[in-house]
Amino acid sequence: MRQPLTIAHRARGSAIRSALALLLVALLLAGCGLPAPGAPQPFIQHSSTAAAADAGPAQQKTIALVMKTLTNPFFVEMERGARQAEKELGIQLIVKTAAQETSIEQQIAIVEDLIQAKVAAIVIAPGDSVGLIPVLKRAQDAGIVIVNIDNQLDPDRAAQAGLTRVPFISVDNEQAAYLSAKFIGDQIHAPAKAIVLEGIRTARNAQERKRGALRAFGQNANITVVAMETAHWKIDEAYDVTKQLFSRTPDIQVVFAANDMMALGVAKYLAETGRASVLVAGFDALPEAQPALRSGSIAVSIDQQAAKQGNIGVRYAAQMLNGETVPAETMIDVLVVSAKTLH
Repeated sequence: MRQPLTIAHRARGSAIRSALALLLVALLLAGCGLPAPGAPQPFIQHSSTAAAADAGPAQQKTIALVMKTLTNPFFVEMERGARQAEKELGIQLIVKTAAQETSIEQQIAIVEDLIQAKVAAIVIAPGDSVGLIPVLKRAQDAGIVIVNIDNQLDPDRAAQAGLTRVPFISVDNEQAAYLSAKFIGDQIHAPAKAIVLEGIRTARNAQERKRGALRAFGQNANITVVAMETAHWKIDEAYDVTKQLFSRTPDIQVVFAANDMMALGVAKYLAETGRASVLVAGFDALPEAQPALRSGSIAVSIDQQAAKQGNIGVRYAAQMLNGETVPAETMIDVLVVSAKTLH
């Protein structure tokens, strides 16, 4: 005798019929090249052209400004100029800095992080002219535009590494240092001893400033350079180095410091020891150095227009992202600043 179907039997039959129906639909759709209902949808990746169209113009992409530090007011000014470009161009700008100007490994780590973040461009003021080249080459290989400002990457080492098409924006550091040192050198009319305080010795701008100062001093037969020491751009270190040098040679009369932070360290030591007649030349014309310039404890400095460097660097990056050509090298005019030129 035929047993009546139970609810379980009927449910099982219904499930089988539904599965067969779905299988039939799937087979029909597959023949048409369409995904089956309920099947995972494929991930659609835009081509570079489509992605660029979706993302809008280059100013919608992220540009990173990488500087040495914000403990030096020079780089605060550089960021100010870059932020102005951000505002005017409507770009997205992120700013990264190391803890100190000597923190080269930290700058390298910052660039590595930016590669992972897939920023569109990196505008960098490198703390070292050689050490940053390998990581910047990796960034360029990842499709990131590189713009070099302030301190130049070593051209020969960059070329050897394959890091090319990197525009450079800065000042003529050698000529600017020459003007700074000549300002005080021209005031020496009798035999005098001089010292030079250098920046980071592996930095190209430090090397150029040293050469410029030595060229200026060398043009005055009365000046003898008795010492050249690095204070790594730092005010406290410059104070200590100056103290050591004067303890060995108390009658130093002329000091060239390769940046204002070091010049301020020198001026502090001279004030504490009553050596007001010593002539000090600086470099950067920082607002923080202006009181010393007005009082004469720093005789002269150089305005290398840090804000303009940051502004042009970001603008060049945006232009390059838009496929435009920018100059390979841009030299910004410097201004000689003394008590007479300050308002």
